[in-house]
Amino acid sequence: MDYLGMAHSISAQNIRFIFIYKQILTVPPNVSPNKPVPLVIDIQGKSGNAIAKFDNFQEKLMHLIVVSDDFQFFNHIHPTYKQNRRFEINASFPQPGNYSLFSDYKPSGEKEQVSVLKAQVAGKIPSPDPIVDLNSAKTFGDTKVNLTFSKPKLKAGEDVTLQFNLQNAADNQPIKDLQPYLGEKGHLVILRHSPNLTAADYIHAHAMKNTPPEQVSFHTQFPQPGKYKVWGQFNRGGKVVTADFWVEVI
Repeated sequence: MDYLGMAHSISAQNIRFIFIYKQILTVPPNVSPNKPVPLVIDIQGKSGNAIAKFDNFQEKLMHLIVVSDDFQFFNHIHPTYKQNRRFEINASFPQPGNYSLFSDYKPSGEKEQVSVLKAQVAGKIPSPDPIVDLNSAKTFGDTKVNLTFSKPKLKAGEDVTLQFNLQNAADNQPIKDLQPYLGEKGHLVILRHSPNLTAADYIHAHAMKNTPPEQVSFHTQFPQPGKYKVWGQFNRGGKVVTADFWVEVI
C-alpha cells in the first residue's frame, strides 16, 4: 500500500505553508494487528527530485508519530535513513482500524517539516469515537503526573504554558531521577481531534529551560477551538514515561 503525504512547516506559535514535499509511505498488504511490518518512507522535493541531505534535530533525522484514529494508541519512533531520500523502520499496530503517521524532519538548511501519512489495518474496526477523559492528574506506572496551565481556560490563538509536575507514585514526592530525552528535558506532541487529521492538527513543542527538577514545561498555542490530546514524554532513569491527557480549547 502506498500513501501520499504533504509536508508543511510547523511552529508552536503558528502554522504556515512554506515548502511542499511529496512523501510516499509503503506498507505491506494485509497488515495484521500486533505484528511488526516494514515501513518505507520516501521523500521527494517539489519537482520530484530526491532530497540529498537531512539535518539532525533532537538527536534524530526523523521523528515518526503513529496515532490511531481513536487516539488510544500513540507511538514515537525513529526511522533509519537509508540514503537517497529513503527512511525505513519496523512498526506494529495494536488493532484494526485507521492510523495517521506524522513524520517530522528537516531537509538540510530548511525549517522543520511535517508530513501526514495514512495506514490501515484490516479487521473489525472498533468505535472510532475516542474516550475523552479531562482529568488532569493521572498515574503512569511509578510516576504520578499533574498537568496545569498558565491560564484558567485554554483559548484558541493565545499563548499558554503547559506544566507537567512529576511525582513518585509510591510516596507523592517530587521525582529526582529525570534525565534528558532526545536532548531535552521532555517532549510534547499535541493533536486536535479531527475526523481527518492533517498537519494543521499537529503541534510539536519543546521543553522550556531552567524549570525545577520535577517540572517539565512547554510554551505553545492551540490554533483552533476543540478537543486536543497531549502526550508528554520524559526519561526517568532510562525509562521513557508517556503521559497522555485530553484538554478542551474554547
